[in-house]
Amino acid sequence: MKLTRLYQPRNPLFWMVLVLNALSGALGWVTHTYALGTLASVLVVVFAAGNALLGARLMWRLANS
Repeated sequence: MKLTRLYQPRNPLFWMVLVLNALSGALGWVTHTYALGTLASVLVVVFAAGNALLGARLMWRLANS
């Protein structure tokens, strides 16, 4: 599997991966900038885990398409 197969600007999955990476950065920024309560921390962790799983799945589909 070559990493160059991930770069497919004409494929919508490529853009979804970029959006998920930006969301990951935003979630990291929120956790480092703000003091979050327990519920907010749990929500951020759930969103981050879902973001990571979805991003990995989309990258797998891009690399194998």
